[in-house]
Amino acid sequence: MKGRLRTRFRYWFDGTMDRGTPALISWLALSSVMLIAMTSTLVVLFTDTDAEDNGGWLGVAWMSVLRTLDAGTMGGDTGGPVFLGLMLAVTLGGIFIVSALIGVLTTGLNQKLQELRKGRSQLIERGHTIVLGWSDQVFTVVSELVEANQSERRSCVVILADRDKIFMEDSIRARIPDTGSTRVICRSGNPLVRADLELVSPDTAKSIMVLPPEGTDRDIDVIKALLLLHSRQWTGSRPHVVSAVHDSENLAAAQLAAGGHALVIDAEDIAVRLIAQAHRQTGLSAVFNELLSFISNEFYFYAEPALVGSTYGQALHAFELGIPVGLRNATGDVLVNPPMDSVIGPGDQILVVAEDDLLIRLREARPTIVESAITSASVQSPTLDRTVLIGENSRTRKLVRLLDSFVQPGSTLDIAASRQPDTGLDGTLVNLTLGFKVCEPTRRSSLEALDLGSYQHIVVLSDDTMAPGPSDDRTLVTLLHLRDIEEALGDPYSIVTEMNDDANREVAQVTKADDFIVSTKVISLLLTQLTENRHLHAVFTDLFNPEGSEIYLKPASNYVVPGAEANFSTVIEAARRHGETAIGYRLAEHNETPPNYGVFLNPSRSAPLVFGSKDAVVVFAEEEATAVDDDGRSG
Repeated sequence: MKGRLRTRFRYWFDGTMDRGTPALISWLALSSVMLIAMTSTLVVLFTDTDAEDNGGWLGVAWMSVLRTLDAGTMGGDTGGPVFLGLMLAVTLGGIFIVSALIGVLTTGLNQKLQELRKGRSQLIERGHTIVLGWSDQVFTVVSELVEANQSERRSCVVILADRDKIFMEDSIRARIPDTGSTRVICRSGNPLVRADLELVSPDTAKSIMVLPPEGTDRDIDVIKALLLLHSRQWTGSRPHVVSAVHDSENLAAAQLAAGGHALVIDAEDIAVRLIAQAHRQTGLSAVFNELLSFISNEFYFYAEPALVGSTYGQALHAFELGIPVGLRNATGDVLVNPPMDSVIGPGDQILVVAEDDLLIRLREARPTIVESAITSASVQSPTLDRTVLIGENSRTRKLVRLLDSFVQPGSTLDIAASRQPDTGLDGTLVNLTLGFKVCEPTRRSSLEALDLGSYQHIVVLSDDTMAPGPSDDRTLVTLLHLRDIEEALGDPYSIVTEMNDDANREVAQVTKADDFIVSTKVISLLLTQLTENRHLHAVFTDLFNPEGSEIYLKPASNYVVPGAEANFSTVIEAARRHGETAIGYRLAEHNETPPNYGVFLNPSRSAPLVFGSKDAVVVFAEEEATAVDDDGRSG
């Protein structure tokens, strides 16, 4: 019986120890009380005058408390041997108890600090933006959100990822030292675990971005995160969710997992479309980077009652700051570069490209248009394209099929790679004649054997079978060889390059390639835009849809006479007569100068402007543009 009671007491005692620091402090406090009470009682029982001289039991208890906390207090004690012995005992016991208490408090404080450093505390915020996941894209996302929230007094970006909190904070601080009025908070946790998701207070968030992580299963993680968000019981209004998948075959599954509550972007499809469009009109990536970034010009929906009843063609000249590029009707339907005779109705909004919505302003007087500088509409005869793809990856098949829809019948496309890709397109192409040449992209002799002078366009694809860094390194070597060969041949072809890291773009400028497509950056910018304004999804869908209006860089000679002095209002009018919307231009002499690489969007309407023979105008247009008369109607 006695052994059983001892076992049960030990089990109970061990259970209290499992409660951590509070339990240890409680036991030490109890030990102190018992020691002081027992010592005071013994002094009263076994001494006569000493107990009375020191105030009785309460006085001795107070003296014992002081000696427990400070051993030096005993130095001035006087009394009998029993009294001094008991005071010595309580002092020694106090030394042990206080030492143990200090150790317990130090350990508990260290544990609490470690928990705080782990980022496991509950977030209490409202109106914040949540980023789920961690990859190199997070730096672009955070920097863009910081720029977007510059006009806000207080904003917050919260990152939840399966990384160390200190590592994430240090990484962001190193890449983005100034976050302005935006607080960046990191929490360590798995975004695919419901309990960890609750740490970032999703119910009070403004928006949630599901960032694809690094690794081969990134789409699987995105789909599971969308399932988790869709199945969650929300309190109050549900924040809008944006995400991206890297494999087009996973798009349908991701949309089903989102349940219609999230916008899911097909990153692979967008990357392929950018490459396909840029290979015939270099500089396109610089245009997209500016339109999708919050740093300069971007898209805004702008309601202007004064323009109700006017046509879209008339609205093109109605703004002093900002350029109309589309309309959004009262039902939410968006049309980029609509017909010039489209009437702006009540409740309609104008889609405007501007530096800020506060800088959009109507003009007071009619713009000056230099009619003598406008060229007459001319139809250019179609040309046959000869293109070579150097390298191959998982997007080659989709890229070839898309190029086939862009070019004229009889055009040629050769794939130059170390091994022949299995595109499965033989006999299915309509306009292209597809060929293959064995080539090692990093070897000069192998590239020279391709007879590069016979091609108009060269597209260099990144190798997705290796890490992004080494893949870009190989691409840089290939570009150096191509540029040296081109200089020897007399500049016969354009070079469009696919890269993984935007930081390598500046390094690659020495190669003087015509354009660089960094799809990861474009996707990051696109996700950030949708995080701030989900209504822009219809705009981007129209831009990347080949059936709608797209962005083109067309020769400036199509609109104004080369060498003639004009202004951008004249360019806008010339494009309007073609059924197109001009938003800027690219100067060939600055096409290697960062950060804009010769691209100027939303320029001054009245400043003098003279185009050279190699300059281009940036327009929104259909593939087959039709000329329109002076009233803005199709001709």
